Amino acid sequence: MTHEANIILERVVLVKVEANIYGARKKLKKEDLVLADGSKLPPEDLASLGSKRLLDPDQLTVFNRLKKEAERICLRVGTRFLGGFAIPNESAADITAELERIARDFAVAKTNFLAGYDAAVTDWVVRHPEFAGIIEQAVDSVEFVSTRLSFDYLLVTVGMPEALPLEDVTRLETKIGSMSEQMFYEIAVEANQFIEQSLLGKDQVTRSALRPIRRMREKLDGLSFLDYRVAPVVNTIDDLLVKIPVKGAITGGILQEILATALLLADPVKTRRHGEGLLVAQNLPKADSAEDEIAELTVDEPVSVLAIPTPVPETFVPVDKIPNVIDADAEQIPTGFSNLFDGIFDGDIESEDEAGNEAIDTLIAQRQSTAAILTRPNDEAGLEVVTSEESTAQDYWF
Repeated sequence: MTHEANIILERVVLVKVEANIYGARKKLKKEDLVLADGSKLPPEDLASLGSKRLLDPDQLTVFNRLKKEAERICLRVGTRFLGGFAIPNESAADITAELERIARDFAVAKTNFLAGYDAAVTDWVVRHPEFAGIIEQAVDSVEFVSTRLSFDYLLVTVGMPEALPLEDVTRLETKIGSMSEQMFYEIAVEANQFIEQSLLGKDQVTRSALRPIRRMREKLDGLSFLDYRVAPVVNTIDDLLVKIPVKGAITGGILQEILATALLLADPVKTRRHGEGLLVAQNLPKADSAEDEIAELTVDEPVSVLAIPTPVPETFVPVDKIPNVIDADAEQIPTGFSNLFDGIFDGDIESEDEAGNEAIDTLIAQRQSTAAILTRPNDEAGLEVVTSEESTAQDYWF
């Protein structure tokens, strides 16, 4: 196994949540149906009968809620992996404590449900008197129902056995490699929910409305070892959060920055491009003088991200030397977010998708520095264009 895969496995534990919930359903039989004269059912190879409920499904809502809460707790700091959730080692104690609480709540709910099980069945029969017969003949005993309600969890470490065929090693490495893709996908799902529920159509929000973006930040930070492009994205969120006022409603330009950042996080591809572009900008070598040769850094992907680590004094460059990327006389764009998104909601003719994409592209362009244009004494200028590489292969499994 590769060194990188081993490092990831050493830094995570796998949480398996096992929640069994009684379905209170039985297969609907032909004899349960009353057909009119001359009517007949289709053969089984054509269609199959459904199921019948034995009690009010609302009686089981509490168990489904606790199961989903356990999954949300694991996803808050981890990502789906091998049928469970890979969480950072340092989060294991906190996750265990919360899962213990859910296990206790599940046990209390189970006791209450079993105590009222017979009454719940009777109530269901009273509500459907014309079908009382087919309900009563399918009712399960309390003892049987008790075996179908359980909650448990398990924390394990994952490692590769020493002697294993190469194809099995490759298969596990593929699963490990897909964890970062899964993480970005989960962040995108939460970001879209954040936009829909808290941002769209709002001209102001409260500080409490920003809890989702803080959760996303914590998850990305905890799993930053999965992908080198995560850390710059975390820094982008941190730069935004420090601008949030300590009290009062959040409005105007700051609210627009929050929306633009959420739109960025809602697109896994652009989130990775943004992180990669910032890294390229930070790692570019600084030129000692205008006489230095400018290295050309290129990759296969046609989408370009212009970046340079530090601003370069404005220098006159002949127009015919500039490949329609930047005007030599144009004023340098600041690196901050302030006043970046003023007016993105103006104009009724723009569609919501167009406005969102424009905001994201502007965010990416402004979070990365503009291209450096350096000239030699003989006025020959070169332009450094750094393009980001984006892998199109994605292995989303959910």
